[in-house]
Amino acid sequence: MAASDSSMIELEGLRLTYQGGAGPVEVLRGLDLAIGAGETVSIVGPSGSGKSSMMMLIAGLERPTAGRVSVGGVDFGGLDEDSLARFRRDRVGIVFQDFHLIPTMTAAENVAVPMEFAGRADAFERARHALERVGLGHRIGHYPGQLSGGEQQRVALARAYAVEPDLLLADEPTGNLDGETGQKIIELLFELQAGRDTTLLLITHDPALAARCDRTVRLLDGSIVADGRPEAHPGAGSLPADRAAGA
Repeated sequence: MAASDSSMIELEGLRLTYQGGAGPVEVLRGLDLAIGAGETVSIVGPSGSGKSSMMMLIAGLERPTAGRVSVGGVDFGGLDEDSLARFRRDRVGIVFQDFHLIPTMTAAENVAVPMEFAGRADAFERARHALERVGLGHRIGHYPGQLSGGEQQRVALARAYAVEPDLLLADEPTGNLDGETGQKIIELLFELQAGRDTTLLLITHDPALAARCDRTVRLLDGSIVADGRPEAHPGAGSLPADRAAGA
């Protein structure tokens, strides 16, 4: 895979193997993938197919057994853990299914924390602005336990976008929400993405949600088995034979 100035994510020969009691377990089996700057890409596949593991590698939260990860032109192989943490802090936003808010901090404090670590003097001003953008300007002093699930996920979105990231990683962001609340979160997610032309990588089990992205990548048993435009496979997410991996 040739490097590209317009690529946000480049994976080459990416492998992840864990040593289990019964022997090695191959989680990812030599992934090759390029995602352009500003693209929205959904990652689909059954549980255990390697979706979250791939996202962890792209976030620099896990090291591959073999292969190369490059994000925004930065090769992760040349970064130590502190450098990876700084890269995530400055350029990557992450939204998890379980919100991952600090329960002893207010909404504003949760959003401000990454920017405070970055030494930004305007961390709380930016946090307030980010919360206003997601419709929570009236909840900035509330703690996570005082917020509904949808409001907590809005705080998580505000935290992810407050640093104006180049890349947003979202792992089942509506998985713990009811249908109506989840729909509102998704509308907000794509609205924020479009506002900054952020690259979005979205893990989902929802075919309708996957179809909102520019591309859908399907994983199965740690391998990419399909990659293409979602309108080509509006049902279960399969692709035409000529776009399937190995065709």
